[in-house]
Amino acid sequence: MPDDTPATFPFPAVSRKKITAAFDGGRLSSDGGVMLLAQAERRLGIAERLAGFIPDRRDPVRVTHAITDMLRARIFAIACGYEDCNDFGPLRADPAFKLACGHLPETGADLASQPTLSRLENAPTIRDAIRLTYALVDQWMDSYVTPPDGVVLDIDDTCDVVHRHQQLSLFNAHYDERCFLPIHVYDSTGRPVAIVLRPGKTPSGREVRAYLRRLVRRIRTRWPLTQITIRGDSHYARPEAMDFCEQNGVSYLFGLAGTRPLTAKVQNEADAVRTQRAVDDCEVVRGFAETTHRAKSWSCERRAIARIEATRLGLDIRCVVTNLIGTSARVIYESLYCARGQAENWIKFHKAHLASDRTSCRRAVANQVRLVLHTAAYWLMLAVREAIPAARDLARAEFATLRLRLLKIAVRVQETASRIRLAFASGCPDADLFRAVAATLLPSPRAASP
Repeated sequence: MPDDTPATFPFPAVSRKKITAAFDGGRLSSDGGVMLLAQAERRLGIAERLAGFIPDRRDPVRVTHAITDMLRARIFAIACGYEDCNDFGPLRADPAFKLACGHLPETGADLASQPTLSRLENAPTIRDAIRLTYALVDQWMDSYVTPPDGVVLDIDDTCDVVHRHQQLSLFNAHYDERCFLPIHVYDSTGRPVAIVLRPGKTPSGREVRAYLRRLVRRIRTRWPLTQITIRGDSHYARPEAMDFCEQNGVSYLFGLAGTRPLTAKVQNEADAVRTQRAVDDCEVVRGFAETTHRAKSWSCERRAIARIEATRLGLDIRCVVTNLIGTSARVIYESLYCARGQAENWIKFHKAHLASDRTSCRRAVANQVRLVLHTAAYWLMLAVREAIPAARDLARAEFATLRLRLLKIAVRVQETASRIRLAFASGCPDADLFRAVAATLLPSPRAASP
């Protein structure tokens, strides 16, 4: 017969008292903060929104776990640092996760297993995956109480190293890896707009135009009067993309690769900056120049702005192209274009903190579904952070810090005949903040969950 007695293991003695340990503390969970995620999800309704675009082709008589419940469990797990379906072996019986998903911690049924969740990720067709991606755009628009006068959308791609020879994986010489290059789009506040899986190569002009056309069309369906500005690096300064923006009333601001004809047009300003640095013996002198430029593949001349910087090491010229008017060259480059660098931090949150590069499915559609689920987890983490009072340091914390301080908290879950009690650790250093966030995320009486 198997021995069910928990094995003990020692620690060094303290004050001549022997220390032994065992995993026999009872119904404890190391993820008590998942209850905050549950309240944030009820407020956003993102699991139910996504479930509406995944057709349930199962026999209703044999269904044990609803699609909404499975999505909710998977999203909570990603936010808590469990990026793989394999983690649901032991996690499906975790009392805190069960309670967050609406199951009684002791007498309720366990959550969906790893095979069930893996089948869920592989169930959607390509049309379903497209609808799920559009659902993220709708989630972003619903985060605004009223349509804004204008939005700035940062578009960028990132290297997602593949695990094996999967669909859409290609060798990229720049990264020296077989990878995907998914496109991420965020607004200027850091809210995710859309994430699209794509092959591991630089996007072509036709491809960029197609993405922008679908995104702009979706936004203008609900926000016809909102001014849209697209901001990206030189990957997206394609003539097809700029033509589309100009034809559809969309502003753009793209990085522009320097060429000899373009550099020659700002040579006088460059000489002046270089001379000033030498005469004044400064460490660095920065100047700006503006001109019009038309590359061979462009349909017309466009406004080009150059940032010219002279240092003791030499001269550095960086250019951008835009259709914005009425704004100085310095403001466009320093205040508008350089702000797109913040999008790289948001991509880092998505990849490093929420492990969205765990796209290990063989089928590209399943990996796109995974990106959607990781983006849903991103929304939950944003909701938790926004519930933190602005005076607290965690109000601007990274997701990994939020997980460590507010989600990875031990809790004892006690279920009795009439109630469920959560007993958090008395020595929790952020107990007051946890209590405040939980109160902020409480649903209003009329919006309370059933």
